Amino acid sequence: MKLRGELQENVSMGDFCSWRTGGEAKRLYRPEDAEDLALFLSGLPENEPLLWVGLGSNLLVRDGGFNGTVIVTKNRLLEMRFMENGILRAEAGVTCAKIARICAREGFTGLEFFAGIPGTVGGALAMNAGAFGSETWEHVEAVETIDRQGQIHRRSPDEYRVAYRHVEGKEGEWFLAAEFCLENGDVDEAQEKIRALLDKRSATQPTNQATCGSTFRNPDNDYAARLIEEAGLKGFAIGGAMVSEKHANFIVNQGDATAADIEQLIAHVQTTVEELNGIQLVPEVHVVGDPS
Repeated sequence: MKLRGELQENVSMGDFCSWRTGGEAKRLYRPEDAEDLALFLSGLPENEPLLWVGLGSNLLVRDGGFNGTVIVTKNRLLEMRFMENGILRAEAGVTCAKIARICAREGFTGLEFFAGIPGTVGGALAMNAGAFGSETWEHVEAVETIDRQGQIHRRSPDEYRVAYRHVEGKEGEWFLAAEFCLENGDVDEAQEKIRALLDKRSATQPTNQATCGSTFRNPDNDYAARLIEEAGLKGFAIGGAMVSEKHANFIVNQGDATAADIEQLIAHVQTTVEELNGIQLVPEVHVVGDPS
């Protein structure tokens, strides 16, 4: 069989990350579909470093780049269908926002909070993404994964250790699709809930700027944004990276930020908050690659 996807070399990751900055990937592959992805993976060396990217939120690729293969699922792996008993199956490349809209339109509830997550199904599964008090794995009925040999596996949630913004599962497997358990509901109510969530998000977050989403996890019984604002860091900048003046748990690229600027600002925020009140903020951001 012949590969049908798109393979590129030495590709700037700034074009694939929501921070709009980052070094180059040695190779980047966009699979045509799940079958094509399986064929591509089966032909890779066993020790090839792999990085999976959806919309590129919660990801920082250092300026020295990623010396391996990046697999991009954005606008790929887009199959989505409703099954029996209120189950929705969606592949890894489907955006969370699209799922929220379609479920509401079809009269299914439970995933309205997905409207506030700037990512794909694959990313939401990998980090147990959440918004407005709800989390992804609360609604997962089953997942499908793919390994380095291109073999596909069906897994149940009890095969994973799931916590706040953290998921541990089978090593060497990546999420290919998920089945979500939904409830029947009122179309108008579901759509109104989504509108209210999006209005709240727009009013409180810098949605029109280049960010990765929330930079830090919320500590137990507290909020990262409150701690950062209390430390006087709103508007603080290093190079082109700045702590948002709208929401302190967002770091924005003002247009010319390097990955190093952002990483240094993350470290500065952590140090300042810990010195002030003894709490060590844990980044949600996945930092990969080599320094410049």
